[in-house]
Amino acid sequence: MDATRSAGLDERLKSPKKFWTPGRKEALVGWLFLLPEIVGMLLLNVFALVFSLYLSFSSWDLLSGLSGIKFIGIDNYVKLFQDITIGKALMNNLLFTVLTVPLSIGIALVLAVLIHSKVYGKDYFKVVFFLPYISSIIAIAAVWSALLHPSLGPINQFLMDIGINNPPKWLVDPKTSLVSIAIISTWAGIGYTIIIYLAGLTNISADLYEAADIDGASSLQKFFKITVPLLRPTTFFLFITMLIGSFKVFDLIAFLTEGGPHNSSTVVVFRIYEEGFRNYNMGYASAISWLLFAIIGLITAATWKMRKEDTA
Repeated sequence: MDATRSAGLDERLKSPKKFWTPGRKEALVGWLFLLPEIVGMLLLNVFALVFSLYLSFSSWDLLSGLSGIKFIGIDNYVKLFQDITIGKALMNNLLFTVLTVPLSIGIALVLAVLIHSKVYGKDYFKVVFFLPYISSIIAIAAVWSALLHPSLGPINQFLMDIGINNPPKWLVDPKTSLVSIAIISTWAGIGYTIIIYLAGLTNISADLYEAADIDGASSLQKFFKITVPLLRPTTFFLFITMLIGSFKVFDLIAFLTEGGPHNSSTVVVFRIYEEGFRNYNMGYASAISWLLFAIIGLITAATWKMRKEDTA
């Protein structure tokens, strides 16, 4: 009997293994389901990225077709650092980031703490704050455009009623146009930030606050000694995503001001749009795109490094 079993085992060991095992068949089915996504990613992301890099070293009038692409070396990048409007757009982007990111994080954190602990009907307020985020940004811009109308808008009407005879011109004044867009952007996106903070607050144990109450800690002490430190990973996530998003702002500016007045609200993405789809200079637009990519990459890398040093 033992000899028979040994012979059968030897035959199984010597017989060639089948390539299409059940595990490999299952894996193949999975890859076939993923194939459309992989092809789409290669065509829409990888190919577009490589093609735009090539275009940044080329001169191409969009209306001339692919035959009009001409390699010109680094001329686009030389022009880029001589373009005054690019410098203005970068400064506007930086100012927009400074105005929106810290303000949104600070307001959202306070509101999230209040909703989480002090407010009756939490679900109602979650929906109310989140509605602008899921609404059409163009619809939001249209409403705010009417609200901020310099002479007929209800905001300026209210300011004049309380004695301010010369209220701000908001979107039509170079001094306040970018600030106005920053206010609208903060209002529209703060609901998302609140929801993320509320999710982070649910992971903080109530025992910590009870222990702090026993020790006689005030509400402010609990906020700065417990809530803020334990929400640091959430804050870092929001900071990175909002930082990148602030450099990609386009829709509000395109609808409300078109970069004006006098380039006071022009940002880098809007300059890409102007060069690519108004002036049809796709080569120069691609060079601006890669400048923006490099800036976002450097800022993100620096932020990650600071985060690692902070947690080390």
